[in-house]
Amino acid sequence: MNDKIKCMLTVVVVLVLVGGIMMGQQFKMIELNVSLPKALLEGTPKDIKNTNLDPVNKGKKRSPFFVPEDTILLSVKKTVTSSDSFPVNGSLDLVADGDKESVEGSYVELGPGKQWIQMDLGVTCNIHAMLVWHFHSMAQVYRDVVVQVADDADFITNVRTVFNNDNDNSSGLGGGKDYEYIETNEGKLVAVRGEKARFVRFYSNGSTAGEMNRYIEVEVYGSAAR
Repeated sequence: MNDKIKCMLTVVVVLVLVGGIMMGQQFKMIELNVSLPKALLEGTPKDIKNTNLDPVNKGKKRSPFFVPEDTILLSVKKTVTSSDSFPVNGSLDLVADGDKESVEGSYVELGPGKQWIQMDLGVTCNIHAMLVWHFHSMAQVYRDVVVQVADDADFITNVRTVFNNDNDNSSGLGGGKDYEYIETNEGKLVAVRGEKARFVRFYSNGSTAGEMNRYIEVEVYGSAAR
């Protein structure tokens, strides 16, 4: 092997190593640390039978979820609006107050049928994960859970659906392929993987326990838009 070829190979190796280091720095991942409320249910509820029920979500602890190292909690004290102008119980600010306990005074309750809550993050961000707690002290499955992100408050511009378990499109937002799940103190984690958006919206359509729509807390994790 002549010196010219050796030099070329050395340059290639150096470029690969430097590129790998830069990629490692740019995309270094860490485990998402979520503070959980007190668990009020034990084991797997026996009386809920759904053909689309998540086979993994049966009282087991959620597997670790990894996000970029610059990820922070974006949602605390952010402005929350909803499709119900006059909630049945509670107020919308409870959705972003940090209190995830499933007790009276910790949740907002919207009317029956399809409803949504929406959060304005204030600026466009790279969203990596979102969590929602509806009500976890009672064994129940919330129906037609759909999570969307958008560039505008009216959800007209660049709307993207990041979770949808409305398999029969009964809410008119398109048929989804995600599983229904039993509410637990871990909340439902939705992987978003860096979607750029300012507004997030969570839909529901009652639950197996009743037609009302409760929301305890929503958490949005992300970083400054790149």
